[in-house]
Amino acid sequence: MENGEFVQCSSNNIDPKKATVLALGKAFPHQLVLQDFLVDAYFKITNRHDPDLKQKLTRLCKTTSVKTRYVVMSEEILTRYPELAMEGVPTVKQRLDICNTAVTEMAIEASNSCIKKWGRSVSDITHLVYVSSSEARLPGGDLYLAKGLGLRPNTQRVMLYFSGCSGGVAGLRVAKDIAENNPGSRVLLATSETTIIGYRPPNADRPYDLVGVALFGDGAGAMIIGCDPDLGAETPLFELHTSLQRFLPETEKIIDGRLTEEGISFRLDRELPRIIEDNVQDFCDELMGFCGTDVDYNGLFWAVHPGGPAILNKMEKKLQLLPEKLSASRRALADYGNASSNTIVYVLEYILEETKRVEEDQKLGEEWGLILAFGPGITFEGIVTRNLTV
Repeated sequence: MENGEFVQCSSNNIDPKKATVLALGKAFPHQLVLQDFLVDAYFKITNRHDPDLKQKLTRLCKTTSVKTRYVVMSEEILTRYPELAMEGVPTVKQRLDICNTAVTEMAIEASNSCIKKWGRSVSDITHLVYVSSSEARLPGGDLYLAKGLGLRPNTQRVMLYFSGCSGGVAGLRVAKDIAENNPGSRVLLATSETTIIGYRPPNADRPYDLVGVALFGDGAGAMIIGCDPDLGAETPLFELHTSLQRFLPETEKIIDGRLTEEGISFRLDRELPRIIEDNVQDFCDELMGFCGTDVDYNGLFWAVHPGGPAILNKMEKKLQLLPEKLSASRRALADYGNASSNTIVYVLEYILEETKRVEEDQKLGEEWGLILAFGPGITFEGIVTRNLTV
């Protein structure tokens, strides 16, 4: 970007002072859930029989647009910990025993995949940003991840806990700032999540729990971020420009999560999609305003955390986006569900796939785009980015 105008991308005009994403990685637990079989399996595994709730969950599973998801929860876990499917039983210790181990294993796997694609030594990592809303312990998961990867003891660590769905982009914003203020640094951003922390049996008094059952998935994601890439050894994917975070006053209860003796009690207000719709254009206008130019939003690519189909639909309508603009987000939602902070990694991977497919059709893809996510607060996170593979 020069003088407020967008410029054509090439390896020769990468800004050495701007952070770039140098590699992406992901990992999942072994349990694959097919949405078509979820309802029967969920009621069977929790030993519940409620035709009305079962019908409601069936409707929700169809409206979420999710096709497949990965989850840590299994029959083996419920056989070992049957209390996880019981009402009113203190189970936070059991849940954290499972979650703390699971998120570390997935974070290590995703990070190793990312580091392998990056192509440099793990000893070249100088900083670690770790994001999770699925564990609680001291020392935190950042230290266990560093140990599992064999990071140097002087690796500088930052931990972001309980940022929810906006955590992946929040972590990317923090990694961007670290990279741009520490010349020569290479930052590993790792996210890892599992729904076991809030797993509950169906209950007519908590019909809103069924939204999470129909929508959320488990997994991990990772990125390497750094400035001034070595083009002989590294492949820059995205250049990160302006970042912005905003919260909406008096919306703290719209996304409500509390750690209780029975795990996390989590609730999404029905008004969430409408609130995002009412505020997303102002946020995007402010974010793009830093670029000093009027922007056609259909001239950008969109890497949006898919909180759910209603949020994507409302965004698409409000910003008058063409249907294909949110295709990467919709694909990630269909394939992995809402995997909280991890999902932005999966969306960015699909952006790169779409770029390659467009180029194979001898067309020019969008060079500039927005990375967006929405989380508790309600918090908006956004980064103006440039696709360096175009």
